[in-house]
Amino acid sequence: MRPELLTPQERERRSRFLSATLVTCLALLVIGGSLHVVMLGSIRMGEMRDKATYDLRDEPAHERAAGEDIALHARNEHRKELAAASHAGYTIDEVKALLLPEQWTELDSTIDIPAGTFPMGTNYDRADVQDRPQHAVRLPAYRIDKYLVTNAQYARFIAETQHRPPSTWKNGRIPEGQLLYPVTLVNWYDASAYAQWAGKRLPTEAEWEKAARGTDARRWPWGNSMDPKRLNTYYNVGSATNVDVYRNGVSPYGVYDMAGNVSEWVEDDFLPYPGTDAPADVFQGKVNRMLTPEDRALKLSEQVPVAQHYKVLRGGSWKSDPFSTATYHRGFNWPSYASDFFGFRCATDAGGPVARNQ
Repeated sequence: MRPELLTPQERERRSRFLSATLVTCLALLVIGGSLHVVMLGSIRMGEMRDKATYDLRDEPAHERAAGEDIALHARNEHRKELAAASHAGYTIDEVKALLLPEQWTELDSTIDIPAGTFPMGTNYDRADVQDRPQHAVRLPAYRIDKYLVTNAQYARFIAETQHRPPSTWKNGRIPEGQLLYPVTLVNWYDASAYAQWAGKRLPTEAEWEKAARGTDARRWPWGNSMDPKRLNTYYNVGSATNVDVYRNGVSPYGVYDMAGNVSEWVEDDFLPYPGTDAPADVFQGKVNRMLTPEDRALKLSEQVPVAQHYKVLRGGSWKSDPFSTATYHRGFNWPSYASDFFGFRCATDAGGPVARNQ
């Protein structure tokens, strides 16, 4: 029927019908778009699960509430007296028997780093502000550990000094299969105490970076391209690994695990580089405090500046964003903090001890 022949009532009915049809089509379009987004999100979540460092069904075993690691570590500090009283853990002879003499010698080996100038930091515009700018640093010759300090080596230190063991060592003993894992759940003070016992020291931040990247400003120990096959980081393993695994990821000087596995404590406070454009607040130490009765009632805290400095951590870890494993990247934390992805290695001046006597 031609429109001009329709009654007013019929025209109104058809108009309502067309409006309803349009609304239905729009609704279906929105629903279809939403389902598409959900599907894409599901695919993306699947990809993220595939790349996760552990099976997400095991997430509760890895999850930490804010400050929980600190609380666990603080409780573990009391184990030092308990271990001394009960002789828990290893005897000196038991520790020596954990590895063959040639294994001990290899783990204790150090690498000569020659004197000279190298480019420290980066001018890469996507780097974190604390990593800039690139600047020339001259160092005297020194030696640095070829490997991260392992659980086995740390057990030897504990046996001789009765120092408190890491909190994951049940009855003061290394978890099964982890003799050659880097020791973790050690804070900066633990690392420094070990280094002093070994007749060494923690490397300075500059010493660590030169040993990691050489003199050609490379982003990773092997070159300028990220290669997950050369290191233990977010995309591959899901835990720490033996310190001698990544032979194809060594630095120009032959030092292992300068990218990935565990983040490494160094000697330095976290301070700005000369000529930095980073805000001063980046380097300001802060602690969480409840400032008012209302804050305490609601369990709310604010970050408050303090007069202490953070300590620097280098190298990234098995949990890190892979780009946090770049040789110039500067991590940081309080020296009293310990984590399952913090470890360390030692250094000496040139002519220092090459290996500890067994």
